[in-house]
Amino acid sequence: MSIQFDAVKARDNLVKNLSVLAAEQNFSKVVLGISGGKDSTVCAAICARALGKENVYGVLMPDKVQSDLSDSIRVCEALGINYRIVNIGEMHKALLTAVKEDENGFAFAYSKPSDINVGPRLRMTTVRYIGQAIGARLCGTGNLSEATVGYCTKDGDTSCDFALLGTLTSKEVVAVGLTMEELPAELVNKTPSDGLSGLSDEEKLGVTYQQIHDYIRNGSCGDKETDDKIRGMEERNMFKRKMPPIISAFD
Repeated sequence: MSIQFDAVKARDNLVKNLSVLAAEQNFSKVVLGISGGKDSTVCAAICARALGKENVYGVLMPDKVQSDLSDSIRVCEALGINYRIVNIGEMHKALLTAVKEDENGFAFAYSKPSDINVGPRLRMTTVRYIGQAIGARLCGTGNLSEATVGYCTKDGDTSCDFALLGTLTSKEVVAVGLTMEELPAELVNKTPSDGLSGLSDEEKLGVTYQQIHDYIRNGSCGDKETDDKIRGMEERNMFKRKMPPIISAFD
């Protein structure tokens, strides 16, 4: 990790800047999805420090069965934040049924990538519903490494009211989390995975988070072929990091 990075200072800046944003925009409550992974874990802890644990609402959203749901519960209980479980399995099933039923429209084959991305989009809708109902802002939990290579779902985990970890790489998120004594260290260090494929994030991406970190912070991970691979993912997925273009009706 880059020697210039100060995890304690980064942590304190996040707490301070979230407090400032809440005051400027006049909100006191935040809601976020809790997956049991490092990103949502660290986000929940930062929000609790900035706004008070009583103002943080975690939503746990298994899709039928989630093998590590106990990790998500453990995070919420360790921080003392509000939480509830909403199983999105039936919603997912209903959507798949609905898109198969119309015999009069255009046909299309089952798409596994589309199906995989249903989960993040249903979770976003669920958290948005709860957030509006309780008057809370939605905290985005994605980090800079994921955004750089496009390991995120447009209109899913990219949709939020503020992005708390958007300036930190995956390695830096871990470093920040390890400065927070209220968090179980093993959850901060937990191997990231999508919980669907049986593979880790790094196995799916074909590059490591250390390589992505070095590419972002140092301009190169030390291997040209890997640099080119990361750069290619960054360029192909840049549309996920921008607002949709508005097509003009005027000259």
